[in-house]
Amino acid sequence: MPKKNPPKPTVVLFVRHGQTPTTGKKLPGRAPGLHLAERGVRQAEAVGQRIAALNGVKAIYSSPMERTQETAAPIAKACKLRVRTHRGLIEADFGTWTGKNLSSLRKLPEWTTVQNYPSGFRFPRGESFSEMQTRMTGAITELVGKHPGETIVAVSHADTIKAAVADAVGTPLDLFQRIVISPCSVSAVMYTMNGPIVLAINSTGDDLAALVPS
Repeated sequence: MPKKNPPKPTVVLFVRHGQTPTTGKKLPGRAPGLHLAERGVRQAEAVGQRIAALNGVKAIYSSPMERTQETAAPIAKACKLRVRTHRGLIEADFGTWTGKNLSSLRKLPEWTTVQNYPSGFRFPRGESFSEMQTRMTGAITELVGKHPGETIVAVSHADTIKAAVADAVGTPLDLFQRIVISPCSVSAVMYTMNGPIVLAINSTGDDLAALVPS
């Protein structure tokens, strides 16, 4: 039998949603009704133009939350594509911590665990970091399988993107808090049959066309 050609690499552009009124102040989680701030709208427009300049994006996927949908919309418009919702890209379920002020959460003894031993932490009545990473990486594996040899966009959230990037780099989940993912930043990963190649993390202003393996 003739040998099958190996699947071509897929590049995933991870985009965090734009700034919201609660960014850096609260842990919004999956609570509905949170929209982009004016600055976030401008950030989304700008990242849409950066991504459209690549002239090769084939699909735009987004978490179902309002803030990610509103970030994905101008990207899709600039690329002349539609937004496809994928629930696997949704924010972590923070359980009873949802909507809490970060200033208050930082005073809890559990906060040290969140920062230094996240693999051993579950949000009260919510998701564990390990479950979140498994869900996120599973969603990306599914999308990569649907788009061999293509470049796609996945609009998601800070922790979910950090978890995906940590997995791609081979960094333990307990060190993923060292990764910074800013609003509307782009993190690019090329998924090949021999493993992922991380092209960029937290890019906020570079020419994305320069993101190629050296």
